[in-house]
Amino acid sequence: MKTLTTLLLWTLLLVVCWPLALLALLLWPLLWLLSIPFRIVGTLIGAILALFKALLFLPARVLGYRGA
Repeated sequence: MKTLTTLLLWTLLLVVCWPLALLALLLWPLLWLLSIPFRIVGTLIGAILALFKALLFLPARVLGYRGA
C-alpha cells in the first residue's frame, strides 16, 4: 500500500511539476545511500537499549518471574 501511495504521489507531482518530479527521481538513490549510516546507528542504539533492558530485568528473571 505504501508503494502505491508513493507512486500516486509521484505521478501527481509529475503532472503538476515535471522537472521537480524528475529531480526527485534522480536524487532518490543518493538520499537512500546517505541514510544508510543513520539506519546503522539507529539499529545500534536499539540493540544497546535491548541489552540494558535485559540487564535491568535479569535479577527478576533469575528469581523466577516470567513476564507476559
